[in-house]
Amino acid sequence: MEQKIGVLGAGSWGTALAVTLAKKGHGVRLWDIDGKHLAELAENRENRRYLPEVPFPEGIEIAGEPEAAIAGRDLILFSVPAQHFRSAFSSALPYLKPEQAVVNVAKGIEQKSLSRMSEIAWELWPQVKYAVLSGPSHAEEVGRFLPTTVVAASHDEGLARYVQDVFMTERLRVYTNGDVTGVELAGALKNIIALGAGISDGMGFGDNAKAALMTRGIAEITRLGVRLGAAPSTFSGLAGIGDLIVTCTSMHSRNRRCGIMIGQGMKPEEAVEKVGMVVEGYYTTEAAYALAERAKVEMPITAEIYKLLKGFGDAESAVAALMGRERKGEAEAYS
Repeated sequence: MEQKIGVLGAGSWGTALAVTLAKKGHGVRLWDIDGKHLAELAENRENRRYLPEVPFPEGIEIAGEPEAAIAGRDLILFSVPAQHFRSAFSSALPYLKPEQAVVNVAKGIEQKSLSRMSEIAWELWPQVKYAVLSGPSHAEEVGRFLPTTVVAASHDEGLARYVQDVFMTERLRVYTNGDVTGVELAGALKNIIALGAGISDGMGFGDNAKAALMTRGIAEITRLGVRLGAAPSTFSGLAGIGDLIVTCTSMHSRNRRCGIMIGQGMKPEEAVEKVGMVVEGYYTTEAAYALAERAKVEMPITAEIYKLLKGFGDAESAVAALMGRERKGEAEAYS
């Protein structure tokens, strides 16, 4: 089933998916807002800036303008940072057609509106055919065709199956899910816990601390998700615990690397700059903290990381606050 696909955003993840899709035989047009970056992609036939040593297949064309990447395409893949999704979608809107599928892979919550990416898309274009692709999927591995499994979520079951068919290869397995809310929240909130895991590592703590952080992290992610209408089972799946594990344990994870530097004493903004790519958890933490306050959901790990990032506390005080919380039974974790 050869399809014409437009990819908006040529970071590491957009590039890895563009390469995967082109290798499968789809026709891919890749565009990015950075003109200099586009010129480098066209000249090198490789994304040396964000995904080096992954050559482009013949099926990838570099589009000079967004219209060229959108017009006449069957599916439009948005791979832009979450905080820029609104502007990217707005810019693409004049060229989008109702029959085109829109797939988003950004993992975050918009800071000002506290909206998920699907909510932004539906706000700007209520009839959009929207799906989200998420799960444990480092670009560095997907681009090199290492086995990976993800989930395609849409309220439209037929659309989810279509996205599954388009993206699935012998090395990229795709499941479907109808819980857009849960998949998007899981993908966004795990980045916060990964920051915490990195901070723990940077402070020299062991595997015990990180395992506890991850377990309690999925508990508070699930609490918020269920309050906002998500299915509890989503958080034990690929978009939930699967993505949480990979992001909290791998050095491919920008969020974990950023957290390690913070745990070693670097200021958060300096750590973000040193990573050199977008650290979604840094921006999502503030939005998640506000969302939890609005929903009246207790998220102690998120709250402590928020305080740390805002300069209201330090890593040692955050550890003391979390370890010294009121005694509870574990069954209370998801209530």
